[in-house]
Amino acid sequence: MAARYTIRPAQSDDQPALLAIVWKTVMASERDREALLAHPEAVQVPVEQLTAATACVADADGSPVGFAVVLPKADGNAELDGLFVDPEMQRLGLGRRLVERTKELARGMGASTLHVVAADDALAFYRSVGFTQTGITETQFGTAPVMRMNLRER
Repeated sequence: MAARYTIRPAQSDDQPALLAIVWKTVMASERDREALLAHPEAVQVPVEQLTAATACVADADGSPVGFAVVLPKADGNAELDGLFVDPEMQRLGLGRRLVERTKELARGMGASTLHVVAADDALAFYRSVGFTQTGITETQFGTAPVMRMNLRER
């Protein structure tokens, strides 16, 4: 039987399952695995971010398999602070659906632009959903592309 996928608002009690998804994603990434195993404190899903206004969860047959978090920025825009899909569930359109929902969340915050600091291996995905690269930034673990998406309706 095929899984049924839904996107729903996040809840604080999702946190353990979402943290497990982050760890599965980290362990599947050769680029990030070693650095994050050396600094496990960097892998977090703050429970206070798991609200209907800031986060959404992708469920497959009622179990979380991905999520995204959007946070307001001081300039009035929004930051896609995290987007994770269980590696076994990638390439099924869940990431794209999560991005669509984060655009709605960001607009609900009054943002006209959604920003993301992307991993190099996610650049093609982010471009495919409408982000454009605007620069490079320094992170705790090296440099990373900075991307943005205009949220104004065209």
